[in-house]
Amino acid sequence: MRIVCRGPEPVCHHAGVLLFASETAGGVPGADITVSPVAWVGFVALVVGLIVVDLVVFHKEDHEITIRQATIESAAWIGVSLLFGLVVWGWLGGSAAGQYYTGYIIEKSLSVDNVFVWAVLLGFFAVPKHLQHRVLFWGVFGALVMRAVFIFAGVALLERLDWLILVFGAFLLFTAVRVGTHDESDVHPENNPLLKFMRRRVPMTADYEGKHFMVLRDGVRYATPLLVVLVMVEATDLLFAVDSVPAILAVSRSTFIVFSSNAFAILGLRSLYFMLAGASERLIYLNKGLGIILFYVGVKMVVSFWEIHLPIAGSLLFITLVLGVTVFASLRATRDLPITHKANTTPEVDEEPT
Repeated sequence: MRIVCRGPEPVCHHAGVLLFASETAGGVPGADITVSPVAWVGFVALVVGLIVVDLVVFHKEDHEITIRQATIESAAWIGVSLLFGLVVWGWLGGSAAGQYYTGYIIEKSLSVDNVFVWAVLLGFFAVPKHLQHRVLFWGVFGALVMRAVFIFAGVALLERLDWLILVFGAFLLFTAVRVGTHDESDVHPENNPLLKFMRRRVPMTADYEGKHFMVLRDGVRYATPLLVVLVMVEATDLLFAVDSVPAILAVSRSTFIVFSSNAFAILGLRSLYFMLAGASERLIYLNKGLGIILFYVGVKMVVSFWEIHLPIAGSLLFITLVLGVTVFASLRATRDLPITHKANTTPEVDEEPT
């Protein structure tokens, strides 16, 4: 197999197909990576294939996800994600791989916070154990679509309006403070305006109707509580995308690198949920660590406006160390507390889910 690169600014081909082109971009990380439509189609096909395998082979029937199964699947998703980083390294070079791994770790770190919010939502709506994977599957699918829209829009805006770097950076600094000081107990689904609107405007069944999101009765289509949960999950995914996409755009300006790192982190979210949902009481310093990481990438984005680009390798090392120290300190401080595994329990509620 042979890759040929020609020209003063490398344009690389493999088997006559354009793979990527390098375009000078003033040192902005990832701005010199342009991936061809053929490569995009191949990557999307890979993601769709992984989703189909996960749904058809491993989760064809609705069933309760055990901690052991979730741990194995989470390890598998992480392994596939790391292997794809090696593909990026061999294909686009070490700098692109560094951007991919840094973006992946940032997204994976922020996803842990998302997981705990999911635990609150599924507990509040008392979602049956065997249906939890189903609702999260479609929630993750929707998250992939939303991230794609956010990423392409964000890169396009930054290419046309350089001053938006300062806006995104300031937003990340604000988010860092908010994340670093908020508490999981602050999440109250019953006060969500979207939930209140659906309860007032959408006809709903009183109970879950198996795996159905909607049912037809006497010519009237009713939403089930499972649809309400899905809408709430998608809404939280949207809010987390607003935080995480600007963070990764501080690391790379390549739509391919940003989306691929996001996609692989999101694909492993369901297994991560079933593995970690009951550990929120023990990861007491997690929000502090995430706040530090977001503050760092916010500073990285702001200073890039003045053509100051912090090294990718240093960013990757810093983010990994902060996350590792945060988890270690949390587990050490709470070593006497048990992990309750809320994901595998169906809590009592005082009222009907709808």
